[in-house]
Amino acid sequence: MIRQVELVETVLAYDPEADENLLNRAYVFSMQAHGSQKRASGDPYFSHPLEVAGILAGMKLDTATIVTALLHDTLEDTLATYSELEELFGPEVATLVDGVTKLSRLELPSDRTRQAENFRKLLLAMSHDIRVLLVKLADRLHNMRTLHYLEPERRRRIAAETMEIFAPLAERIGMQAMKDELDDLAFAEINPEARNSVLARLEFLNSQDGNLVERIAAEVQRALTEQGVTCAVTGRQKLPYSIWRKMERKNISFEQLSDIMAFRVVVADISACYHALGVVHSSYPMIPGRFKDYISTPKPNGYRSLHTTVIGPERQRIEVQIRSQEMQEVAELGVAAHWQYKQQVPETEGGRYRWLRELLEILEHASSAEEFLEHTKLTMFEDQVFCFTPKGDVIPLPRKATPVDFAYAVHSDVGDTCVGAKINGRLMPLRTELNNGDQVEILRSRTQTPSPTWENFAVTGRARSRIRRFIRNQQRAQYIHLGREIVHKAFRETGHTFSDKALDAAFKVLKTKNADDLFAAVGDGTLTGRAVIEAIFPGEKVRVESDKVVPLARARARARAGKGGAVPIRGLIPGMAVHMAGCCHPLPGDRIVGIITTGKGVTIHTIDCDTLEQLGDQPERWLDVGWDVDSDDRESAHVGRIATVVTNEPGSLSVLSTLIARNHGNITNLKITNRSPDFFEMAV
Repeated sequence: MIRQVELVETVLAYDPEADENLLNRAYVFSMQAHGSQKRASGDPYFSHPLEVAGILAGMKLDTATIVTALLHDTLEDTLATYSELEELFGPEVATLVDGVTKLSRLELPSDRTRQAENFRKLLLAMSHDIRVLLVKLADRLHNMRTLHYLEPERRRRIAAETMEIFAPLAERIGMQAMKDELDDLAFAEINPEARNSVLARLEFLNSQDGNLVERIAAEVQRALTEQGVTCAVTGRQKLPYSIWRKMERKNISFEQLSDIMAFRVVVADISACYHALGVVHSSYPMIPGRFKDYISTPKPNGYRSLHTTVIGPERQRIEVQIRSQEMQEVAELGVAAHWQYKQQVPETEGGRYRWLRELLEILEHASSAEEFLEHTKLTMFEDQVFCFTPKGDVIPLPRKATPVDFAYAVHSDVGDTCVGAKINGRLMPLRTELNNGDQVEILRSRTQTPSPTWENFAVTGRARSRIRRFIRNQQRAQYIHLGREIVHKAFRETGHTFSDKALDAAFKVLKTKNADDLFAAVGDGTLTGRAVIEAIFPGEKVRVESDKVVPLARARARARAGKGGAVPIRGLIPGMAVHMAGCCHPLPGDRIVGIITTGKGVTIHTIDCDTLEQLGDQPERWLDVGWDVDSDDRESAHVGRIATVVTNEPGSLSVLSTLIARNHGNITNLKITNRSPDFFEMAV
């Protein structure tokens, strides 16, 4: 455990103007506050905040952050109060400690909903002051280093949370060294067999090749020095998790990996980086498609470097990373390498923290904490491509991103009104996957709105959250319309006169805030018209028509199908979401009935569908519908099923498929349900 004197000396070494008295007071206060508390390891609890402070001091962070690390558990685990911290250490430290404390529930066993809600709090806290995240990451790193003292179930939960949330966050703010250690510690807990297997193979490889990494590094150093490049070359094998992840992603074995070694060339400045790159490419054959220039197009977290893969010394395929000393510090420490809080200027503007603003926008548009967490993971787990606007601005996107993702990355309004895209000057479909270096021009129309089909190929959390929000709002309007009609009908059937004032009595009973919420719940099937009447007139027996199929609307109207096509059905609210049941596949001409389905609108069944037997005691969900015989869409395609028996002889299947095709049908699925020497029974 680091000692008080060592901590203070470390801070003064990189910041001679640090408040030594403040550091000592925080040390003493925290030690006294935690008193005799113990960790799972049996060590004094105070050893934990002291080690967290030591981790942050190693990153050369400001005094307020170090003090916050010493105090970060005092509000949660001791009798210390916010006002006490504010009086003793100032409002800045008190606010930071409070921000970290509000996130402490992430450490407790929790279901997914609670974890997602706490992650929202983490995002909001770090959006005000990124130092909250720095302390939280150091806190998590020390906890991961001592994870083996906990019970197995809690170890697995914390390790999974670390790999899903905290390691990606560390990468996002450029702290690659911390990200690598968090990943490796979590990997050791989540999949120890895989990690041990990779380590065993690396150990065998090292026993065969001896000091191969040192020999290659020395040879690359010699080649660069001979060409006048002043540099320092170091090499290392890639970490077990990085190797395993690549094996999983590419579905290859360890023996098929050819670049498990990475070499770093650190030079004086940018011009020397490109000079060194020229020497490396002229000295060793380059692997096509393996060069990346992160100097001209930095990563969103500020990372800059040149990456290339070559057939290096001893015919080994190696990855070479070339960067300046300043770039090296940023690559290892990220935001901590160019800290600006000494001047009280939070560096939350510009491209480096664009991802943070995008997460805040996702938070605003997500309907629930779980949806927010889902979209956030999409945003954080990104292997990136870099595309350009027509003006030359760089837009970083995840792999497999499409023009829809690009449009929303430019601006939410651009995404909402997108109708097409030109990629490198050619008009291309919106589902086209973008590649590195593509120039994308978005075509817009003010009458356009987001299409539900976009969600099938959009990959960024920002795009998907905006699309889902539009769909929710559109469906809510439909449900309100349908719910109002159902409630009106329920009033008529029971002999009551409908009025908005009469609904007031139902709000508290049914736990709805207003009339729109009530109608929406009835429209999507969460509530029934009968439940509304019973809530307003308790004890009154609700009369229901003897016919299970009750009329809702006699006017002819076109419903809107789930996939966007018009459905020729009368008796539905115009624009209402409607789905054809997959159990009976109703076709034009069949007698049909509409069933209000929770979250889906109306599902159309045939009148003899077996599923309807389960709904016999819920007549309020039944709607009187029928095919619109006068519709212009009566020739449109519908999904149906055909049961057929064909003779077991060559050409029978060909005759069947040809007959269906001649009648403008298309076979989407075929299943042989029974076979014999003479006949085949099939469902088409």
